[in-house]
Amino acid sequence: MLTLDVAKIDINSYRDLLKKYIDHQDESSLYGAEQMSKAFIKNHILPDEIVSLHIQSLMELYPSLSQDIQNSMRFLLETMIYYGLAHQEYQALRENQLALRSEISLAANVQTTLLKTDKPDIEGLDIGVISMPAHQMNGDYYHFIKGKQDSLGIAVADVVGKGIPAALCMSMIKYSMDILEEEAMMPAKILKYLNRVVERNVDASMFITMFYAQYTPTDNLLRYASAGHEPGFFYCAQTDTFSEIETKGLVLGVLPDSAYPSYEQKINKGDMIILLTDGVTECRRGNEFIKREEVLDVIKQYMHLPAQDIVNHVYKYFERLQDFQLRDDFTLVILRREV
Repeated sequence: MLTLDVAKIDINSYRDLLKKYIDHQDESSLYGAEQMSKAFIKNHILPDEIVSLHIQSLMELYPSLSQDIQNSMRFLLETMIYYGLAHQEYQALRENQLALRSEISLAANVQTTLLKTDKPDIEGLDIGVISMPAHQMNGDYYHFIKGKQDSLGIAVADVVGKGIPAALCMSMIKYSMDILEEEAMMPAKILKYLNRVVERNVDASMFITMFYAQYTPTDNLLRYASAGHEPGFFYCAQTDTFSEIETKGLVLGVLPDSAYPSYEQKINKGDMIILLTDGVTECRRGNEFIKREEVLDVIKQYMHLPAQDIVNHVYKYFERLQDFQLRDDFTLVILRREV
């Protein structure tokens, strides 16, 4: 039987309190037990120690206690010993989990700071963007780079992998782009450059898909290339039709010498470019994935609104569709030429 440290708790007080309750079952005894339990917690008395104290007090009060009762109390003591060990392990795991959550929260705040990009003000171009993580860390990434004569670089990327490694990977991509001269920011060239960066510096188990485009208002052309990224959409105002943006290109980080074909699209007044990640097109209704056309159907409902309102409404629609629990990071960018 366990022996308690009498300096921590008064064994005689517990025995007297137990005797009083057995004899009278009064409220004052229960109140005394409540106060004593606070002392147990304060002095870090384990459950099995409390049971041992109870058995010791009971045997002193009733020496002739039947053998069956004594055996049952020993059984209870052994049970509480294992319970105490399991409870300590649970508490340690819980403390570690709380510490991990705190670290992830800090990392998420750092990620937000490192990857912050401001939506630029380009005359004649209406821009809407939303990027929402499914969890604390965002595996999606978007970035705007405003250049000379209001040229605009737009990057949308998705890391195959989540959490802190993905966030660090995205930070590397952002700063790799930031150090490039504007003359080197042509889509095919930047993807070729970033592919080498990822292939040399990122674990082989992680890949990045990316769509990079450059819009130049001087000729109203969108030049773009893709590294295995989710195809976006082009809306032609003249014909009032949507078409998929077709591109070819291997995801970043697979082969060191990958080449990325360049494409271009004339942007007329009222035309829209819709860029997204697979967290948009792979939303689920129950256990079934939606069809890509449903994304366009929702966009059509709000096309009369500014671009930022459109992306906000689309996000709210699919958030409700998934019972407000995103299964993947959600990023949507809309560019519309207004003049």
